[in-house]
Amino acid sequence: MRNIIIALLSSCTLFAAAVHADESQIKETAPDRYVVVKGDTLWAISGRFLKSPWRWPEVWQLNKDEIKNPHWIYPGDVVLLDRANGTLRLSKNEKYRGRGFEKREPQTRIEPSTHLAIPIISPADIGPFLSQPLVIEKDGLENAPRIIANEENRVAIGAGGRAYAMGLPSNSQKQWQIFRPGKPLLDPETKAILGYEAIYVGDARVVKEGDPATIEVIKSNQEILRDDRLVAATNIELANFVPHAPSELVHGRVMAAYAGVAEVGKDSIITINLGSKQGLESGHVLALLRAGDVAAYREGNKNLTVKLPEERIGLALVFRVFDNVSYALVMKSDRSIKIGDAVETP
Repeated sequence: MRNIIIALLSSCTLFAAAVHADESQIKETAPDRYVVVKGDTLWAISGRFLKSPWRWPEVWQLNKDEIKNPHWIYPGDVVLLDRANGTLRLSKNEKYRGRGFEKREPQTRIEPSTHLAIPIISPADIGPFLSQPLVIEKDGLENAPRIIANEENRVAIGAGGRAYAMGLPSNSQKQWQIFRPGKPLLDPETKAILGYEAIYVGDARVVKEGDPATIEVIKSNQEILRDDRLVAATNIELANFVPHAPSELVHGRVMAAYAGVAEVGKDSIITINLGSKQGLESGHVLALLRAGDVAAYREGNKNLTVKLPEERIGLALVFRVFDNVSYALVMKSDRSIKIGDAVETP
């Protein structure tokens, strides 16, 4: 065990903190220096240095507020590894001088816009799932505004088409998402219905208020049909998803994979049978495990069987949590992930 000292250097202030970390966390192939570039993610950068990249909040020793709002690393920043001392440093200043720092006079400094900050993971991987799909109660869309007709009495329309919706409140927001009720989400172990998935089919905007109101479809994943329902468009900040292990032991199962496929791999979305009521929160990292097979063997004149232990096959990052169901992104997979595979505290 040794101390890993993390120094976060702004143009005139040095923030430092020490944390005891097993030096085996550092990769043997880790570079001595890495310049952050546009398109990087914190997970990928940490993966260059650490064997378990999801543990970067422990190693970089951020406080709770910084972990929840980690706008502190930008393109052009330099991550430095001092192998002699076993230290990592994040330099905001290209004029880093070995173990010393250039002396700077106090000066006015303009902080870069937070939207330029390096995200935890790629927004492209989970962006659509921050607001779509939804997990709802049975008949949860029953009272939502609904499409009663399409232009020219068409059965279905796509992007660019117009429709008429009842139940939209007047003087409300203009942007809406279109859903239709989906199949029930069954717990793989108890077979209980934990919720229903609302299928996202497109986006729309109000072009004329009224009851019915006139809406225009601006995006469609599927054909828009009569009786499809409208839900106010929302957005959840990606910056809040910082990897950390659950503080308690949790154990659950993979319920489903996006698009209804039987097996998925890295960068795929899975649905698990744990939610906020079971202590799960956005940012939790879970180990994925495959149930052991039942092996037959012979002992003397007896034929016996034994269940082999579970094997760890990957990692998943939870990014959206409902009461009893959560969505997670597969960050690592040594084998394909199947419905029924276990998830637990890593």
